[in-house]
Order: sequence, then structure tokens, then C-alpha cells
Amino acid sequence: MTDSYPLGCSFTTGFIVVKMFCPRSPNVEIELFRRFEDPTGRRIPMVSMGDGFWEVRLEPAFLGWYYGFRITAIADTEGFEASDFAVLDPYAHFVSVTNDHIQHPKGRLLPDEPYDWEGDTWIAIEDPRDLVIYETHIKDATAHASAGSQYPGTYQGFVEPGIRGGLEHIAALGCNAIELLPLHLYAYKEPPDNDWNPLARNHWGYMSTSFFAPEPRYMLGASTDEPARHSDPSTHRAVKDMVKEIHKKGIAVIVDVVYNHVSNYDRNPLKYIDKAYYFRLTIDGFYRSDSGCGNDFKSENPMSRQLIIDSVLYWAQTFHIDGFRFDLGHLLDKETLIAIREALLKVNPHAVLFAEPWGGGYNPTMFSEIGWSTWNDQIRNGVKGSEPVSQPGFIFGKWHPESTRMSLENYIRGTLLPAANGRYHHPAHSVNYLESHDGYTLGDFICLTLNPTLASTNPSREMLVPLSDHELRIARLAALYLFISQGVPMMHTGQEWSRTKSLDHNSYEKDDITNYLVYSDADVNAGLVSYYRGLIALRAHSDVFRRATSEQIQFHRYDDSQHITATITMPTGSWLVSMNANPTQTQVVHLPPGYWHVLVSGAHAGVEPIATIGGIVQLPPISGMVLRK
Repeated sequence: MTDSYPLGCSFTTGFIVVKMFCPRSPNVEIELFRRFEDPTGRRIPMVSMGDGFWEVRLEPAFLGWYYGFRITAIADTEGFEASDFAVLDPYAHFVSVTNDHIQHPKGRLLPDEPYDWEGDTWIAIEDPRDLVIYETHIKDATAHASAGSQYPGTYQGFVEPGIRGGLEHIAALGCNAIELLPLHLYAYKEPPDNDWNPLARNHWGYMSTSFFAPEPRYMLGASTDEPARHSDPSTHRAVKDMVKEIHKKGIAVIVDVVYNHVSNYDRNPLKYIDKAYYFRLTIDGFYRSDSGCGNDFKSENPMSRQLIIDSVLYWAQTFHIDGFRFDLGHLLDKETLIAIREALLKVNPHAVLFAEPWGGGYNPTMFSEIGWSTWNDQIRNGVKGSEPVSQPGFIFGKWHPESTRMSLENYIRGTLLPAANGRYHHPAHSVNYLESHDGYTLGDFICLTLNPTLASTNPSREMLVPLSDHELRIARLAALYLFISQGVPMMHTGQEWSRTKSLDHNSYEKDDITNYLVYSDADVNAGLVSYYRGLIALRAHSDVFRRATSEQIQFHRYDDSQHITATITMPTGSWLVSMNANPTQTQVVHLPPGYWHVLVSGAHAGVEPIATIGGIVQLPPISGMVLRK
């Protein structure tokens, strides 16, 4: 860059500086609007600073005005999307949009306000293996009346004290990290009357419009039925207030970020600043879509890479975000991934970084080699399965095509290389999960596996909520496997009561009870909630399920491959874990010499012993236990 001013808006004595990068246009103007609704505004030429950078210095009188860039395209220039409107500043911290699929975004000339953090800083996460991550969505966590919130579906409601839902529920469960689905301002609406999304909504937030502005849809009084929504200083305060309250409970905040593609149908600025610079294109000049989302971001270009890094650092420093989960992380180039980690750890040495290791390919080992953690689909598929009818896994007494007895043992050790189905150099790189926002909930997966024709009967959600004894035993076995495995456990919201989404495996567009958390359902399956709470407490209580090495975990040999028993011997003590996935056969477990405290058995899990035994124990079908010597 040719001077010290960063991209976006800078506020200094006597003038406002706006700087942007547009490498191929011969001319760029800033257009200033007194009101967001104004169709046209005052245009002022920007000055070329060389190397594709443009700058303008404005009088202080423009403070609070809205703005965008008028970009001149060279006729017939390959990979240049012409625009006849003001294009949003991709570095704008404050953004207003219309509530339609085009959004007509504009930035606003305002500085970030001072904020009293009351001494708050990042949660010091010394070892990611100490985390228990709870993945959830801001609105879904308190939108339903059963959450008890006065401010349902909002940033404010999420941390409202004394209610049943939101932060109060997660803290009571014992989780120490919350992963929030995207908070970047995004395209909520899609074109009406389309044939791919009849609801014309993107409820989850995976269509980013701005990488710096938080989404105002979760503000008090916000409505997508209003003409517009505004990510303004009040939105920033609400996010900061929320993070500060979460931190007061000792819980880290991880945000799901989407840099592999941008929104499809709105006027995302990167499409119009320089389509070929910011996006990977086919030989015919069309957007590549290895993401399946319509436009793959060209992260390998220097200013594309810098945009991602600047956005991550802004959220970390401005909002005290403790970590980031990268959607379709494999679509970002390796050099960019390395640069993101280096830049973030310089700011916060304890920051958490993990990604989906797929998107145009699949390579969790590469992520591990550069110090990143990733979602572990191997443990998900091996334990639960990848498809309920044709490819169920261990908890059903079945074998997923990718898994063997040896790989199921290796998942418990941390899915380590070079063992069977190994993917990682260190167990901290394995984010273990059985359910996420994508795909069936674990509860629905169990229902469909046991009842393959269930979907054709169109059951009501009330029918799906209560668990049969068989379903409950499978759900407990799945939870036990998850929390005794080395690595970083992650659970999806409502998993603790075997939540149903009415058998919907891709509910991204549903802003309704399909996705909202119904906390009264937790009463129906209260025993399972208690079991999860006990397992989380047990994991926190001892380092045996977090810090054991491969050599310290020794598996017993049994004739039945659907039975797994392991002794874990550490300086802090000896433990035994046994899981029987056989749906019909009781297993006889010969305990090592001595007496053993029973901490997990049947429907009970916790840190206090419920019995002391020795010699031989019988393990019923579809059950597990944990013993401490």
C-alpha cells in the first residue's frame, strides 16, 4: 500500500479517509447518501494510489452518511461484472440492507464506538482438548416460548438471566465453549418463486454479504418484514454485551465463518469490484461452484487473503471472539490457512481454529500438518453412520463401510496417524461429533435407522419426541462413545435430549419450530439430559478422557467385534471403559485385579461412584459403563 491508511474508513482529525482496492477499473468514485433510502447521492472522484488502491478524503460533515463505490468497468473486460449502482465497501463496519434478495447494501461513515469491556478479554484456552463445544444458532436458542425469554431469538435473549433456554441452559449442561452459526451480515432472503428453495430463506446464515458487519436480524425488534435492517453501533454493542456475558460464565465463544463463497443473489460487493480477482472462474468465465453455493472465493490472491485475515482479526479484537470454525475450509488455499493461523495467534495465542476439511476435496491430514483442527467425519460415520437406512454404524450393531474394529479403537485414541482410518498428528486436531446443523439430528437418525419406513408415514413431531427404551439405549451409547474419546468433543444444540427436526436433514431455510429449540421436549427425555450432564462433568473431572496417550489406552480382546473394552492407565489412576453395541447379546467383562468404582452404568453418569465391584461384570446389549480403580 502507498500510505498508512487501512482499507475501509479511517477517522482522523479534520477529515475522513475511505480506501478501497479495485485493481482493474480505470475510475472509481465514492457516492454519498444523506439517507439510506436515497436512490442517488453525491459523487466524488477517488484518487488512484497505485497498485489498484483508491482513496478519498472527506470533510467531517459527511460523518453518519451512507456510501458506496461507483466503479467504471472497461468494456468487454474478461471477468469484470459491470454495475450501474453504488457498490458496498467490503470493509464497511456498519452496513444497511433492504429486506429483499438483492439487499441494495450501503456502508455508513461511522467510527467504532468506545466500549466498556469491564476487564473482559479472551478465555485462555491452554489446550483445546479441555473444551466441550455446544453448536447452536442465536435465534433458535430462544425463539420458542419454552425458552422463557422476554427477548426471543435475539442477542439479548441469548444471554438473558434466569430463563430456561440460551446461555443458561448451556452453562447448566456444563459446556465451556459455544459455537455460533454465522454472525456476519448475510442474505436472509432468496429470489421469490424459485424452484430450489420455495421458502426463499437462508435461516442459518451461510450466505455472507459483509465480512465485518454483524447481522442485525437478531436485534430486539428486528424483523425481515420491515423495509430494511441496519447493522449499526447498537448491533455492535449487542454482540459485545452478549460475548461479555458468556465470558462471565467462563465459556468461550467460537463463531462459524464463511469465506469460501459469498451470497448468491444479492449485490455482494466483491462480484462488482473485480469478479475475476475475487472468484475462481471456469474457462468460460462462469463462477466455479465446488462449494455447491454458486461462487468459490479466490483466496489465493493476495488481497483476497488479506480480506479474510483482516476480518478474522477484526472479530477477534473488536468482539473478543475466542475462536473460529471455517465452513468448507478445504476451499481455502493452504498458504491462506497458514497465514490466518499465524496472524490470529499473534493477537491471541490461545485462539481456537478449526474447519470442515472438505469442499472441492477432502484432506484433514493437511490441516493437521499446519496446526489446524477439523471436524472429524470418520468418528461420526463409524459410530453413528452416514445414512440411516443403508449405512448405519457401531451404535446399531452395524459396520459402516469405512470402519473396522481397529478404526473404532483408533477413533477413541484420537483418530491418529498411522493407525486405521487415522487422519491427525495430534488428538487436539480431531473435533469429534455425531451431529451438527448439517444432516439429520442424532435423534432422527436413530428413529429412521430403527424404522426405515417412518419417513413415508409423515409422523408428527409429537410422535418423534419420546424415546423408546431401545432408542434411549442407543442414544446413551452414542453419547458415551463421544465423551470418552480423545480429541475435542462437539455436540449440536438439543442433542442432549435427542432433539427431532421432524426428520428434516437439511433445514437451512426453515425459520420455524423445525429449528427452534423446544425445551419442554427435554422434560420428556430428562434422563438423557442428565446422562449428558454427567458425562460432561466426568470428562472435566479427570484428564483420562482428554490427555491419555495411545500407549496408555489398551484395548481388550473379545470374540464379539461389537464389544469394545479398554483399560486406560495414567499416573492419576486406572480406568476401564466398556461398550456393548450388540443388540441381542450380553457381554461378560473380566475386570483387571482389584476393586473398581462404577461411575457410568445404565442410565447413570457422573463423578460420584454408585457402586464398587470386582471380578466379572455383565454388560447388557446396547449399553456401556465407566469404572475407576
